[in-house]
Amino acid sequence: MPVVKASTITLNNGKKMPVLGLGTYGLRGQNCIDAVKTAIDAGYRHIDTAFLYENETEVGQGIKEKIEDGTITREDIFVTTKLWNTSHEPDQVRQAFDTSMANLNLGYVDLYLMHSPLGATVDSNGVTVLTDIDYVTTWKAMENLLDTGRVRSIGVSNFNSEQLRRVIEHGTVKPVTNQVECHVRLNQKKLIKFCKDRDVVVTAYSPLVRPSATIGLDSSGTPKPAFEDERVVSIAERYGKTPAQVLLRYLVDIGTVPIPKSGNPDRIRQNLNIFDFTLTPEEVCSLDSLNTGQRLVKLPSAVAHPFYPFHDEI
Repeated sequence: MPVVKASTITLNNGKKMPVLGLGTYGLRGQNCIDAVKTAIDAGYRHIDTAFLYENETEVGQGIKEKIEDGTITREDIFVTTKLWNTSHEPDQVRQAFDTSMANLNLGYVDLYLMHSPLGATVDSNGVTVLTDIDYVTTWKAMENLLDTGRVRSIGVSNFNSEQLRRVIEHGTVKPVTNQVECHVRLNQKKLIKFCKDRDVVVTAYSPLVRPSATIGLDSSGTPKPAFEDERVVSIAERYGKTPAQVLLRYLVDIGTVPIPKSGNPDRIRQNLNIFDFTLTPEEVCSLDSLNTGQRLVKLPSAVAHPFYPFHDEI
């Protein structure tokens, strides 16, 4: 399969980000290294990881091996990692960033995100306990990382519209992106518009829902996966694409940057091969009808927290 290159989007600070990336949540060890290398060979130039995923070292190794063999240079690849909840205190942010930098061992990161607005700490029994630290305070500490020259852009993840508004109003650096759950069942079109109006890109995690997740019912009332929905299948057949490719193209066409995760070489390559077609407005409208507003990621242990991000629709 020939190398495919994703188009790029210009962030509000002038930096460019490829409009599709490889998500790495759940990838570990050699499987993670191999997935990253396969993705780069296929043409991916955007890799997403996080401290929480416990694979920053493997992601960095896979990238370094492709730099060393001449496939890419460091400047060719856009790398994202994230600050975890247990490092939200201002004096913890730099240390957490340094740890991720050491794990990746790539010299700099292109994008550093606050993984969620929920601060936490680990108590003497090793139990993670939520704290009431204001995410705006954490954000201001993240702004200081830009002075190190080791991070090009900063952003947020799992923020609702009100939380994003507060960060923009009280910070001095605007987030370049808000990475949120976004897929055909939760298309986030209201949040996408809110972010676009403020020149903030939406990055879409869990963009393919999940193979086991269901959307709607078949004629007998039985739940069926999104990949099997006739609206998705008919569009896929029309373009000679897979249902997954249609679902990813949909997210690009409504203005997001999807980051599908896969450790399967064929699916990694297929997921990138979506830039030779676009959906018509009628097809987008058809897929809009699959939206139910239901989330996969609900953070149930944090529902009572004042900064829980998912009480409101956007």
